[in-house]
Amino acid sequence: MRTKTGFVLKDVCGEKIVVAEGRENIDFTKIISMNDSAAYLWEKVQDIDFDVETLKTLLCDEYDVDEATALADSKTIANQWLEAGIIK
Repeated sequence: MRTKTGFVLKDVCGEKIVVAEGRENIDFTKIISMNDSAAYLWEKVQDIDFDVETLKTLLCDEYDVDEATALADSKTIANQWLEAGIIK
């Protein structure tokens, strides 16, 4: 997987959201809000190829979480990002 070009993480009034930059990407029907751990992962995987194992490792390295929980959370966030159309 890889993040799509043109989507960036912004802090808007204390809320972390992914927004599309550029006129061709403007779509106000969806705002992608992220919690702190999802935002951390988003920042870490910019401009690299990654998979759920990569996300799991990042979560385990940053947070006090067991591998099974981190893997389950990684699968969930990857699926959410795919559904939102912000990764390919």
